[in-house]
Amino acid sequence: MIGKSFKRAKTLVEPEVKGFDSFDMKLGDAMRGERATLGKSLLDVQRELKIKASYIAAIENADPDAFDTPGFIAGYVRSYARYLNMDPDRAFEQFCRESGFSTAHGMSAAASSRRPAKAAIDPNAPRDIFSSSQTPFIPASEAFLSRIEPGAVGSVMVLVALICGLGYGGWTVLQEVQRVQFAPVENAPIVVSDIDPLAGAAAATDADASVEQVATFQAPSTEELDRLYRPQALDVPVMVARDAPISTLNPASVGTLAPTADVESAYEVAELVAQSVADSVAAQSEVQVLETAAPGLQMVAVRPAWVRVRGADGSVLFEGIMNAGDTYAVPMLEEAPTLRVGESGAVYFAINGTHYGPAGATGTVTSNLPLSVDSLTQTYAVADITADNDLAKVVNVAQADTQ
Repeated sequence: MIGKSFKRAKTLVEPEVKGFDSFDMKLGDAMRGERATLGKSLLDVQRELKIKASYIAAIENADPDAFDTPGFIAGYVRSYARYLNMDPDRAFEQFCRESGFSTAHGMSAAASSRRPAKAAIDPNAPRDIFSSSQTPFIPASEAFLSRIEPGAVGSVMVLVALICGLGYGGWTVLQEVQRVQFAPVENAPIVVSDIDPLAGAAAATDADASVEQVATFQAPSTEELDRLYRPQALDVPVMVARDAPISTLNPASVGTLAPTADVESAYEVAELVAQSVADSVAAQSEVQVLETAAPGLQMVAVRPAWVRVRGADGSVLFEGIMNAGDTYAVPMLEEAPTLRVGESGAVYFAINGTHYGPAGATGTVTSNLPLSVDSLTQTYAVADITADNDLAKVVNVAQADTQ
């Protein structure tokens, strides 16, 4: 019994089998998937939410150390989750669970904006760009000298040299144009040669020195100057006619163009025809005086009535109210004017002392009535004075005035 060894039976542990949906979904993967669904990049989210792209990457990587102020982490996470149409509270809770971040309250050191010291990083260790909170997606800024092309520098230098050359050439030409050159003269002028240098120097000091003291020549007198510049009388050319004055020459009788006998007879016939035409025109232009005057036309109002006389061109010749006894002489125009009267039974027409009318029935309006002698005599009959007492009174008053 003692020599027997006892062995404990080993129990087999079966491995846990996981299904296709039993994996753990991290917050960063979910947020990146929602952002990809919206088609937004980190820079687009930065521009729309006003949150740095580095902070967005830190939220997706669950790295609270990338934030300068830990107190703003909760607001950033909730705002980003709300932008992705996710539950803000659940997203922040999962962020705290994955990153180990806890909300700091009061004046604790964790709530300070001073970032804690990080552990030393091994430079030889491989770097995971997805786990880093830095933003490799932002393009690095280029140096100033790297943006300068050598060809552009050469072109600028050539352009500057060309401008300098043109400026220098223009300045040189301007100086040459403005420069005054004196050419030496072999023989000095007579007046200058006669001047004594000493006398000239002495005269310069004396203001009262005269010209005769400076030069030896004598100035011309006033009479000589007048005689020199006196206007000379011009000789009038004498023109003598060779044959006779031109105004006395008749081409019909003298010269090469003088007509022959046949042409002279034609001229005589033309003169006779012209004389006869002139006599007929003179006879027709004489004023003919008619013994009888042209018939006169007047409008006579026996009762108050509104009257308007309009010319053929549309102009108003007369417009107003004619009272009993008022008359209006109708002008004799090339085209007869027209009449419009409001009370037709109160207006008559006097043609050479004979009354016609009235213009219409009492209480009616007459329009576009031609005021011509022929039209009125054909349209209206001679008025019966005994039928209208007002007309008889107006006629009697007119006859009494004429007598």
